Amino acid sequence: MAKTAKTASMLMTSTTKIVGALAFFMPLLKNGECIMLFSLALIFLLGMFLGNVFEKLGLPKLLGMLLTGVLLGPYMLNYIDGSILGISSELRKIALIIILTRAGLNLDLKDLRKVGRPAMLLCFVPAVFEILGVTLLAPKFLGLGILDALILGTVVAAVSPAVIVPRMLKLMENGYGRDQKIPQMIMAGASVDDVFVIVLFTAFTGFALTGEMHLGEFLSIPVAIVLGVVTGGFVGLFLSWVFTRFHIRDTGKVLVILSMAFLLVSLEEMLQGIVGFSGLLAVMAMGILLQEKKYEVAKRLSGKFSKLWVAAELLLFVLVGASVNLSLVLTAGLPAVLLVLLALLFRILGVFLSLLKTPLTRKERAFSAMAYLPKATVQAAIGGLPLAMGLPSGEIILTVAVVSIVLTAPLGAILVDRSYKRLLVRSK
Repeated sequence: MAKTAKTASMLMTSTTKIVGALAFFMPLLKNGECIMLFSLALIFLLGMFLGNVFEKLGLPKLLGMLLTGVLLGPYMLNYIDGSILGISSELRKIALIIILTRAGLNLDLKDLRKVGRPAMLLCFVPAVFEILGVTLLAPKFLGLGILDALILGTVVAAVSPAVIVPRMLKLMENGYGRDQKIPQMIMAGASVDDVFVIVLFTAFTGFALTGEMHLGEFLSIPVAIVLGVVTGGFVGLFLSWVFTRFHIRDTGKVLVILSMAFLLVSLEEMLQGIVGFSGLLAVMAMGILLQEKKYEVAKRLSGKFSKLWVAAELLLFVLVGASVNLSLVLTAGLPAVLLVLLALLFRILGVFLSLLKTPLTRKERAFSAMAYLPKATVQAAIGGLPLAMGLPSGEIILTVAVVSIVLTAPLGAILVDRSYKRLLVRSK
């Protein structure tokens, strides 16, 4: 323990010196044209360094990346150029596209059919339970009304594919839980969970602003899921035909797949307000169908996307960290922290109910519940929207969203990384 503390102290001292040395150049660059490039250099270098620091301490690299964002972000040192922060949501979406494409290229359609019912229940049952928990507890803990509590519940209920998916892919590659289809089930559920929660968030905030709630907003949930899966599947089939008919190098195939993924996500924005459509779910379905038709090609391309993820992961979590205002966390107080932790108990109950009548052991169900805890990307994206909309509860909602990131992203990542070898069976 003493050795670990000494190592942590030395590494944090080194971090301080590095940041201080780099900060020397900031005044020289403030009026220059290369400030964005300098910010990117800081993001990648310090993000990799702190990621390795936490890895040596036996903690997930994710924590080092989040800390990098907090340190460099606008609420502390303010060393990230405004032009990068201005497109932060787009950069985070690109990172999500990369990891969900990789997930699709590794998911076997036959495996998904075998885990159909529990995977389907995981898409919405845990989120519903967590929203219910927040709705019951927020009026008592934070003094919110029922509608504001519902909005807060939809903000904090979304699970983070960016934290979960890379870990589930690692488990599949190493054989842990693969025969029981646990990583596949969790990845499928987590990818739809976000769609479900974001549609509810849109419906509740719309009602708060206009006083009207339309049935069509709730019907858009299954429509978005079905259209996303079907469209992505057709694109995957089309790409398998293209790759069979025309000789394209693997690097070119990666560019083609990425371009189609960008188009699918753009289509979601184009169809907004017209018909429900999940672009990220379509991206995953595209990868699944491509894997079904071109297995060997998909495996090779998955390796290419895993290399892209090295840079995309840094950008994603550093920018999520940059959105965290620690002063909000410090002023949130015990009620906000207790609310987030107690809401997780409702989520865990939802996971266990989703897994009833499955052949999974208690250990495997406990692991699934822990894997469903992390929140990060969705909270960073929509946590500030109620405040921007002018809702009276906007500041409280933003504060609890930040607290949920700070508490659950590290907690979920640590629990998964520390427990999978003990709780899951490894394939022979």
